[in-house]
Amino acid sequence: MIITKIQLRNWKNFGDATAFCGKRVFLIGPNASGKSNFLDALRFLRDVAQDGIKKAVDIRGGMKAVRFLCVRRPPQINITVNLDDTWEYSLSFTSDNKGEPRVTNEYVDFKVDGEINRILQRPDAEDDKDAMRLTQTALQQVNMNKDFRDIADFFKSISYRHILPQLVRDPKNFSPVPSINDPYGRDLVSQIWNTPVKTRDSRLKKINDVLIIAVPQLSNLKVEQDKSTGIPHLAVTYEHWRPHAGNQNEASFSDGTLRLLTLLWTIFNAEGPLLLEEPELSLHEEIVKKLPGIFAQLDKTRKRASRQIFITTHSEAMLSVPGIGGNEVLILEPYYEGTKIRSANEDECRTIEDGLSVAEVLLPKTRPSHIEQLTLFSVL
Repeated sequence: MIITKIQLRNWKNFGDATAFCGKRVFLIGPNASGKSNFLDALRFLRDVAQDGIKKAVDIRGGMKAVRFLCVRRPPQINITVNLDDTWEYSLSFTSDNKGEPRVTNEYVDFKVDGEINRILQRPDAEDDKDAMRLTQTALQQVNMNKDFRDIADFFKSISYRHILPQLVRDPKNFSPVPSINDPYGRDLVSQIWNTPVKTRDSRLKKINDVLIIAVPQLSNLKVEQDKSTGIPHLAVTYEHWRPHAGNQNEASFSDGTLRLLTLLWTIFNAEGPLLLEEPELSLHEEIVKKLPGIFAQLDKTRKRASRQIFITTHSEAMLSVPGIGGNEVLILEPYYEGTKIRSANEDECRTIEDGLSVAEVLLPKTRPSHIEQLTLFSVL
């Protein structure tokens, strides 16, 4: 199952935007155009399915933080997602007089032989009898999502990664409370350690094969438990000019090594759509050029179903890869009435098919206007 279409109305940067998605999606646009907010709409659906709409809104700072800023009155926020061109799930909500989220419309459609069947429509008669029911979505309730639980499970499978190497190195220094599925990498080492040994060793071997090419001095990647503390650590053999630098754990890994290792592990470690935030950070551009191919190759080796991947990027190196088509790119364009999302047009796609790269054809169109004035800036 993959996401084939997303519609956002009154969500953060987006007043009214629609995006069509394939198996691989690259999101490009100027800074603050809404690339992260686009990914967060998908994360929001995951959080609603897992923990409910109130918590999903609260962890983002409340209704004011998720509501589109440019509207003149309190709007309904709407997120509608099509899956495999078969399912359609739509959630609309606004705030009540206490500022809490309240469902205003929720529906599920299922298409069979071209005919659309509506499986869920809210508010319904029961909601009319008890308005408190609208403080919860049907998506989050097992007694209501029986007929479309595949959708709830799919949303729960969405994973987001924006690795902060310092959190991987020293997670307790940032939070004494153990984290689970932390998008920033605090639980990376424990995730690897808690994976069944046979599966873990197989994955680490494949990751090691990639790392020794990207980091030639590194080899023999494994995970070990410290006998004195019981805390697991990554371990590598590292050839170095220093006589005692041969064995290192994650505390000594470079930012680039930790980012690449985490990205590779993430490809293996879960199902469902994978949302990656600027995976090129800290990596040499020659490695960045190979990332799309590495992701695709590792995905093929998974015993589970292949994964849909969304990648936000500013990287010319990544987008210079010849295999990236114009139909795989979403271009975010900010306007005074909110960010618009568009795909490459026919002329742009034709130019890419004729031999130019996405980096050459589309990336220049995301540069801020009047960017040349930065060279005139001076501090008096």
